[in-house]
Amino acid sequence: MLKQGSALDRYFKISERGSNLSREIRGGFATFFAMSYIVVLNPLILSGPDSSGNTLGFAAVAAVTAFVAGILTILMGAWGRHPFALAAGLGVNAFVAVTVATNPGLTWPDMMGLVVLSGVTMMILVLTGFRTAVFKAVPDGLKTAIVVGIGLFIALIGLVNAGFVRRIPDAAGTTVPVGLGFDGKLLGWPTAVFVFGLILTIALVVRKVKGAILIGIIASTIISVILELTLHIGPSFDGTTANPQGWSLVAPSFTGWSAPDLSLIGKANPVGAFEHLGFVAATLLAFVILLSIFFDAMGTMVGLANEAGTVDKDGNIPDVDRVLQVDALGAIVGGGASVSSNQIYVEAGAGIGEGARTGVASIVTGLLFLVAMFFTPLINLVPFEAVAPALVVVGFMMVSQVGKIDWQDWGIAIPAFLTMTLMPFTYSIANGLGAGFIAYVLIRAFQGRIKDVHPLMWAVAGAFLLFFAVGPIEAALGMP
Repeated sequence: MLKQGSALDRYFKISERGSNLSREIRGGFATFFAMSYIVVLNPLILSGPDSSGNTLGFAAVAAVTAFVAGILTILMGAWGRHPFALAAGLGVNAFVAVTVATNPGLTWPDMMGLVVLSGVTMMILVLTGFRTAVFKAVPDGLKTAIVVGIGLFIALIGLVNAGFVRRIPDAAGTTVPVGLGFDGKLLGWPTAVFVFGLILTIALVVRKVKGAILIGIIASTIISVILELTLHIGPSFDGTTANPQGWSLVAPSFTGWSAPDLSLIGKANPVGAFEHLGFVAATLLAFVILLSIFFDAMGTMVGLANEAGTVDKDGNIPDVDRVLQVDALGAIVGGGASVSSNQIYVEAGAGIGEGARTGVASIVTGLLFLVAMFFTPLINLVPFEAVAPALVVVGFMMVSQVGKIDWQDWGIAIPAFLTMTLMPFTYSIANGLGAGFIAYVLIRAFQGRIKDVHPLMWAVAGAFLLFFAVGPIEAALGMP
């Protein structure tokens, strides 16, 4: 039992933030379960060959993904002192995988080297105070919109991961991009598990039961394991055959343990891309990576801190410099270990929804990631469908802040609307931020209120214009 007023309590501000040790531990477990899929998904994304035909190796990527996530999340908890967890960023790793595949001569070490350089640049921006200054320059209305947008985004992630909402394959006559279940119908036991978990979690939350989100995840997982053992449902795609009624990515299974392969650490080549592509093309790729990790993390951090109630009366996040330092280190370490940039995950909202308010929860999550290097059942036993209800409920909690936006001031309302809608609709936090920031400075200019716009907001809006113009720039440079 943690003693109130002890050195540990004071350092992590556990009592000050209205939490206790049991809440932090529950929150750490909830965040781990919500994020654990990345240990399986990241190797799949980074599984392709580079220009020389070499691959990173599924087992090695899985092990290093868990290892790096564990170390950085523990560091976030111990140094940043917030309930934020880090792992390989889905936007950056997909960009890296596509870029390696489409640029002749580019290898995995070359591309990971660019991630390292982006992280070093990010660290310089943090240490000089620029990144913190940008955070403080964002108006309160847009900060609230970021929270709401991430809430919608995290809820969509949960619905899609559970198969409750699915992309409709491109075909003649298709009029909508997504639909309910498969062909407009809810099919399969995995979807039933999600529905059960959602109803149970909502019931526990409205009844204010302690551990509601974690109980929902565990109960859904137990049912998932029983169903898989008795019915042998299998994954939605086993590499050759599609099964629309199968589990999304991870079919609950017990596969034992194995020694982790950490051979990928230190393989990145920071100068390789410049040698193969030239200075301009390589710099452009690094710029895209930099903007993505810069603003994805800022948006996620704002959303989670507001949901946790850890912002001060001026809307600032305590120890924000420390948080941003660890986040910048995530790009350096993640790239250097060949698993792509690591960044703060929106799924940490599951732990916050469980009551986590301090870095103790992150330390718990990080330790679980380290354990997961050896015991794959900790990953494979929990399917998406068991975690998705938590994401939907947490999404609701974050969206509930929408009333704080001044909808009568169109200079804030329209940018806020674009921020909130484009995050889930484009599946990118950075895209929503970019549209909102650009709209904000433009509308304030149209209103004749340029003096109300912080100079850094103009700089950020200009950077986002370059970000959105990457396609035409690449075409002009003849890049694939």
